[in-house]
Amino acid sequence: MSSSDGAGVPGPAFVLVNPQMGENIGAAMRVMANFGLDDLRIHAPRDGWPNERAEAMSAGSPLYASARVSDDLDDALEGCTVLYATTARPRGMVKPVMTAREAMAEARGLIAAGQKPGFLFGAEKSGLPNELVARSRAILTLPVDPGFASLNLAMAVGVLAHEWRAGDPPPQEFKPLEEAADAVALHRMYEHFEDELERAGFFFPLEKKPLMTQNLRNIFARAGLTEQEVRTFRGAIKALTIGRGKARVVRD
Repeated sequence: MSSSDGAGVPGPAFVLVNPQMGENIGAAMRVMANFGLDDLRIHAPRDGWPNERAEAMSAGSPLYASARVSDDLDDALEGCTVLYATTARPRGMVKPVMTAREAMAEARGLIAAGQKPGFLFGAEKSGLPNELVARSRAILTLPVDPGFASLNLAMAVGVLAHEWRAGDPPPQEFKPLEEAADAVALHRMYEHFEDELERAGFFFPLEKKPLMTQNLRNIFARAGLTEQEVRTFRGAIKALTIGRGKARVVRD
């Protein structure tokens, strides 16, 4: 079993140790699939397996069928060469303490070197046993409020899954559909707008016109308008002049 990101890079294993609620397991499956992770191991789930609540909460995640479920801890950790223990409590052990972002960056380097990182998540009520923390290379913790540090299991999985993909570009469909308007189109829009403002008596007193014009152009320059937006705005200017009975031919 191998997990990967959008670029086909193998991903780490996430290991749920003695998870209690099927709903949390299912939600973890769902968010892992959201971020392209597919190596989930479940050790000794309290309510047994299969679990109807986990299946329902997984919302069709393929991990419900592919997850490795085992009562044997060594089986659950098979192939993992480096372990990270997630915990919100200091354990009195001399270990590196890392954020999710730091740990995922290190995990990518380990994977590139042919190793298999495994991230351990403890039971909702008790967290990871000290024995597993001791077997881990580092402690991974999140900057939660010390007064309310206990994070829901699936939420903790979600934070780490997000950090695995955090450096990836946005999906293709979210890329801009149109390039920004060029300088000539913007200049003609400025002139069109300023001509109509002058006809309406906006620039008063006249000696302030250069500063007022500069401020207006700065507003539009920061907006990063597209060609379509420039055409739309010039159409709006024209509609306003028609409403005033002052429609006339303008520069293209």
